[in-house]
Amino acid sequence: MLLQWNNYAKRLGDKGFRIMESLLLINDPVLNGTTISIELPNEGSKLDFEKEMNGLLGHLRGHLHNHNVTIDIIVNENVAIKKALNDQDRYNRLHEINPNIDLLRTTFGLDLNI
Repeated sequence: MLLQWNNYAKRLGDKGFRIMESLLLINDPVLNGTTISIELPNEGSKLDFEKEMNGLLGHLRGHLHNHNVTIDIIVNENVAIKKALNDQDRYNRLHEINPNIDLLRTTFGLDLNI
């Protein structure tokens, strides 16, 4: 199922439907019996997905030889609370990404009062 899902997404991308392609590839769908569950980040994405869902269902039903396949759309709008970072938090995050930041700090004599 996942192979045909990705094939359909690639075909849409080749035709220039980049938004639908990105919605299909946003995360892997979960197959539960004949129901495919896909999680989307917001209602706008769900509306865009629903417009093109009939083509996807036709493709999947034909290639999987199963006309009972359905798609369940789950909207997950969990918004992570963004906290204000102080200089120490920013430095620690940059240090995780690239430990060589210490070399830059010492080479150029930068002091962040760490």
